[in-house]
Amino acid sequence: MKVVGVIGGSGLSELADLARAEGVDRDTPFGYASGPITRGRIGDCEVIFLPRHGRPHAVPPHRINYRANLWALREAGARDVLAVNAVGGITEEMRPRRLAVPDQIIDYTSARAHTFFDDTGHAGMHVDFTRPYTETLRALLLAGARELGLDAKDGGTYGATQGPRLESAAEILRLERDGCDLVGMTGMPEAGLARELGLNYASLCVVANWAAGKQPGPITGEDIETNLAAAMQDALKLLRRVIPRLAGTA
Repeated sequence: MKVVGVIGGSGLSELADLARAEGVDRDTPFGYASGPITRGRIGDCEVIFLPRHGRPHAVPPHRINYRANLWALREAGARDVLAVNAVGGITEEMRPRRLAVPDQIIDYTSARAHTFFDDTGHAGMHVDFTRPYTETLRALLLAGARELGLDAKDGGTYGATQGPRLESAAEILRLERDGCDLVGMTGMPEAGLARELGLNYASLCVVANWAAGKQPGPITGEDIETNLAAAMQDALKLLRRVIPRLAGTA
């Protein structure tokens, strides 16, 4: 049976939809995954859900064990991974509460364990990352959004920053000059590690706030939480629509 992995970001620490949910071992050769993993079903599709920041939300972006998370999902049988990411909007189209399905990413992170090929002797270490997201998964997300009448942006470049602090206005201007439309702290090395493991991977971004300098006044936690609570409902509707369809894909 097809197994789909879902990684929940800020605002999505569990999938209440999972019928007959049961626990999955969190231990891996790279340590423990960052939160409890549950296995269940949505429609005819078996689903493994992992909260990226733990449950409760406690693990900051730079301390997430990305390698353990991806390894645990693959070992539990997932070959398709849908990752939900809370992000800030940089360009005009990426307004708060909008969904986006990026097609490119730029990595600005540092000092994170970013590869499974730490040892010598790996002939296949240079994976192709020209298109960092799996197009078939992106297409499914976008088709589902259209059917549901959801406001989802097709494409865009995700700028992955180190965190945990938010960026300065000057840093956001730099990201914008580099071509970034979105900014977040968890997109990398997650996407790169998924590619190294041969997983199909796509990101469903939930815009929680305007990035620094893109709105009058400071960015507040209250605004982020309010926007996430509203937009995450759309993200959940979309996941419920898309996941059952993956059961019949090759």
